[in-house]
Amino acid sequence: MPNALITGGTSGIGAATAQLLHSRGYRVAVTGRNPETLARAREELPDGVIVVPADSASLSDTTQLMSVIEDRLGTLDLLFLNAGVFTPAPIADVTEESFDAQVGINFKGQYFTLQKALPLLNDGASVVLTVGIGSSRGAPGASVAAGTRGALLTMLPSLALELAPRRIRVNAVSPGAIDTPLFDKLGVPDEGREMMRSRIPFERFGTGEDIAGIVAFLGSDEARYITGQEIVGAGGYGLSA
Repeated sequence: MPNALITGGTSGIGAATAQLLHSRGYRVAVTGRNPETLARAREELPDGVIVVPADSASLSDTTQLMSVIEDRLGTLDLLFLNAGVFTPAPIADVTEESFDAQVGINFKGQYFTLQKALPLLNDGASVVLTVGIGSSRGAPGASVAAGTRGALLTMLPSLALELAPRRIRVNAVSPGAIDTPLFDKLGVPDEGREMMRSRIPFERFGTGEDIAGIVAFLGSDEARYITGQEIVGAGGYGLSA
């Protein structure tokens, strides 16, 4: 039975991925830092999914997380580094606090979670990073988030090469506009959503399940010869001239 760890797995894309992997026979652990979403995950995710409070920006939390994973699962076959924050603001209004918070989770947190998970990853395991199309397609107020996510993409080839001797594959998934609780959290108005939808060739927002399917594929044996790659799940957004 394969084992998977999903950071940022208590809601949205992470929770959808936990549901899918569990249905495919994985033993799954998810992390989160919000008490409300942690409680909801314990109620809504399937029985057997391990819910662990952990802040990806905290190296001590990450060290403790790996102790829990080693105790409960032993080893890992899939590591989905999905934790992230998005605090939109024009550059003139960005504070050092908000800058450091996004760097701490989106980049530093992902990097050191992978580092601390290395002893638990089986040879031939799969690592999937959540990046996002915002790293290559700009939006006002998204400079910090784009920079932190884009940093993951730039280190992808190096990580893939470094872990190739163990046949550990490192790939990225870049979601487009996905209908998750983040929309509500950001307060995107109806007219804003309609404008975004009108720019998607598939004429709909993505779902957490859409991205979960990509992650499950990258973690499967069908993707055994794929590493160092980015798969964009955006319904064709950004293809038009």
